[in-house]
Amino acid sequence: MRRLLAFILLISLWFGVSPAASADVARLRPCGEVPAFNERLDTEIQGFQGRLEKYAPDSKPAAMMNKDIDKAKARFEHYSGFLCGSDGLPRLIVDGRLKHLGEFTIPGLLFLYITGWIGYSGRSYIRKVKGSKEPELMEIQVNVPMFLQCFVAGLLWPVAAIQEILSGDLINQEGEIPVGPR
Repeated sequence: MRRLLAFILLISLWFGVSPAASADVARLRPCGEVPAFNERLDTEIQGFQGRLEKYAPDSKPAAMMNKDIDKAKARFEHYSGFLCGSDGLPRLIVDGRLKHLGEFTIPGLLFLYITGWIGYSGRSYIRKVKGSKEPELMEIQVNVPMFLQCFVAGLLWPVAAIQEILSGDLINQEGEIPVGPR
């Protein structure tokens, strides 16, 4: 009953409390149209060109500076489609629109997948080691072939985690959790 009430509270708060955000209300404009953004580009390129004058035109440092100038121009060109404030800094928009999906949602989901992969691989290694003769030693001196097996098997960690949730293997029962003296 407590879980049901907590779930109902969570759903009602999720859908009922927070208003929808709109980037148009926040007075954001495409970065290419913001003068401060273009000033930042000019300042960065002028800095590189000032350092470029110190070197001979055909030298290796001059070639590296030219590559840095090209990278800066490409970076600013990439960000010119993002939305900026009046200070010329790009903003991440997380409002559910598909055109802003690559700004936060995709990198965020990729981060969660990779951290879950690492965590699940480590957890499965510890669970395999637990059944060995010397589990403490194998936690300190990692058995690399066994860990690589766990790491490769961890690529499908969302599927394995769902299977463990459904089988009841992921979460220990309350009687199996040790509690210290109080």
